[in-house]
Amino acid sequence: MQSGHIPNRWLVVLGSLLIQLSLGAIYAWSVFTPALKNAGWTKMDTQIVFAVGLVTFALVMVFAGRGMVRYGPRKLAVVGGLTLGAGYLLAGFLGGTAFWPVCLGIGLIGGAGIGLGYVVPIAVGMRWFPDKKGLITGLAVAGFGFGAMGWVKIAGAWGHLIELYGLSTTFIIYGAAFGTLTLVGSIWMVMPPKGWKPEGFIDNTPAAAKGNQNYTVQEMFRTPQFYLIFLTFTVSAGAGLMSIGLMKLYPMEALQANGYDVLEASAIAGTAMAVFFSLANGVGRIVWGSLSDIIGRRKSIAVMTFTQALILFSFTSMAGNEYLLYLGAMLIGFNFGGNFALFPTLTADVFGNDRIGQNYPFIFLSYGVGGIAGPLLGGVLGDLGNFPLAFFICGVACMAGSLFIMLVKKPDHDEALRPASVHGFMHQMHLDHLEEVMEFAQHPDHFKRVSDSNQQNERDTV
Repeated sequence: MQSGHIPNRWLVVLGSLLIQLSLGAIYAWSVFTPALKNAGWTKMDTQIVFAVGLVTFALVMVFAGRGMVRYGPRKLAVVGGLTLGAGYLLAGFLGGTAFWPVCLGIGLIGGAGIGLGYVVPIAVGMRWFPDKKGLITGLAVAGFGFGAMGWVKIAGAWGHLIELYGLSTTFIIYGAAFGTLTLVGSIWMVMPPKGWKPEGFIDNTPAAAKGNQNYTVQEMFRTPQFYLIFLTFTVSAGAGLMSIGLMKLYPMEALQANGYDVLEASAIAGTAMAVFFSLANGVGRIVWGSLSDIIGRRKSIAVMTFTQALILFSFTSMAGNEYLLYLGAMLIGFNFGGNFALFPTLTADVFGNDRIGQNYPFIFLSYGVGGIAGPLLGGVLGDLGNFPLAFFICGVACMAGSLFIMLVKKPDHDEALRPASVHGFMHQMHLDHLEEVMEFAQHPDHFKRVSDSNQQNERDTV
């Protein structure tokens, strides 16, 4: 397809889903860990590979944003998919069970491939759907969530690939599948022609006008809005990732305390994570994205983080009951999934639609911070036998996140062109009156002299 040709824009959505289905491989890692443990790996070994993949994913995204400008979205998607596929092929051809080849292939190379490709469907989709940014972003990233569950089931309960063919062959099959799906999806990864608008789109409405002012990365860094959004994403993602880490351990403990035996508790907790959390995670991306097109991004994030806090506060009393556990896991997963639809679209609204590919990777680094802090908090307090405190702390953090996000106002681009300053910070936060109060508190004599001078001028005029 030529870049100047205008395709059916819904084909862009299809391409996005195919790409994100492949990139969701990172969350399918858990399906390989039992076989790796049987091959002599420790629990720490399995987590190192997963951590390397997550960190590489987040860091490479920063460079991918620049690469998309230089090489274009289609080439970047192709390189990302081929890199991801090559990582799995390498791990498979080198035996599939040796630590370093798997860590290099799936953790480092595979994580880099995901980082290269992840932002492409988001940036392209927003440009083709300025009238439905939230919905389209939600659909794109839903593929990432649903893809993880699909790859887990194909390797395990549905396809029995690991059982029938072993890890090595499974990695090779997956590598070939990831590369193929991404290559097909990349066909539609082109930006619309300059000045193109969907039929019936009115670009002078307040909602449509959001994202028209584009900020460079350096300009974005000079705004307090960046740090507020970063903090909110950190606590929201960290709470969700902490919950993922404890979704099997803590409910098993709570269920056994309520009379379930070990096998029953394990089956119930496994269902809560593999079915209810996973499905709601994918659905939440679509629903929250669609809702944000109606009520706005800030309000959506505020409601999402506030309700997540209430659920986390309640989860300790829900985890010991099978059906309440399913409900709690579903609600936490639903809100966790919303992060990945809402924060890209908020970034585009605040810092520019045309710069989403360059700016969002820096916002997404907060996911890496939350990915370290949340699970670490859960692990430390779990070892101390105090799982409820971990959920309580994350609930308080989400409450703070709902406050942070409501402080985000439209930034002033002219102010962002200047070096950072206290005055600039107050102006960007729309707190100019507070700055005057602070100035008066610090220099009351100056204000008195100005007031006396003004009064004298009025008398002289009279």
